[in-house]
Amino acid sequence: MFVRVIPNNKGKKMTYFCDLVESFRDENGVSKHRVVVKLGQFDAKHLPYLRAAFAKDPEATFLKEKVKYTKQ
Repeated sequence: MFVRVIPNNKGKKMTYFCDLVESFRDENGVSKHRVVVKLGQFDAKHLPYLRAAFAKDPEATFLKEKVKYTKQ
């Protein structure tokens, strides 16, 4: 599972829509994604925390994401 982040093209700038997405293979063996839950709209400053919450290694993911979003 992973968090899919989609930029908001309408409305507030620097906001994103987030979904929790599961990867799976269908009966033909083709890999696909399925949305487990729509998490809603978030500001850019919340994205590192959100991704770290669903990561396999939360500490490493949080530090990497925090650096990426503080440089903007």
